[in-house]
Amino acid sequence: MRRDKLMNDKKYLIVGLGNAEQQYAGTRHNYGFEVVNALAKKLGAEFKSDRLAYVARAMYKGRTLVMLMPTTYMNLSGKAVKHWLNAEEVAPDHCLVVCDDLDLPVGAFKIKPKGGGGSHNGLNNIIEMLGHGNFPRLRCGIGKNFAQGYQIEYVLGRFDSAELKLVEPCIEKAAEACLSFATAGLQRTMNQFNTEQRANPEKEEPKEKPQ
Repeated sequence: MRRDKLMNDKKYLIVGLGNAEQQYAGTRHNYGFEVVNALAKKLGAEFKSDRLAYVARAMYKGRTLVMLMPTTYMNLSGKAVKHWLNAEEVAPDHCLVVCDDLDLPVGAFKIKPKGGGGSHNGLNNIIEMLGHGNFPRLRCGIGKNFAQGYQIEYVLGRFDSAELKLVEPCIEKAAEACLSFATAGLQRTMNQFNTEQRANPEKEEPKEKPQ
């Protein structure tokens, strides 16, 4: 029997990417953690420390949702994703990876069925560990409001108060999209959430590089 026939078609893995150490809590690069945390709260699920990740489980409309926050560093996220895909017998197309995205404005998100990792180390490591990029991803915008050479400081920094007014409702909407993914399916979820107008932030100008 083929491996994909053994997969549980009513089980879904929802992975939020971030860095687990306390010093990174609330940073732009931990956007994925924030969304998956919001999802777990909606479902009344609690995270527990397990192998390579914090894991929470819940039932929703006949589906089993396994929510994951890797405790590896971001650039080793693939190790946790590969382990839990195998341990839970979930097919890659039932695994939604939630992460931050520099190419989307703050307050917006986009769902894609597959693709490369771009400059995102977490996505790139998952692709490397799985040997392909054929898994859905929900990318949450953090914008590019930084001077050349300051990308690392920017993604590891925290949203300001104005940005949080856009981010907080986006987190809730992204959590709803995760539920839709597990119930309505990828295509219907993309059709609904990718076309909604969630925010229209003004174009951000790069900050001046410190002297």
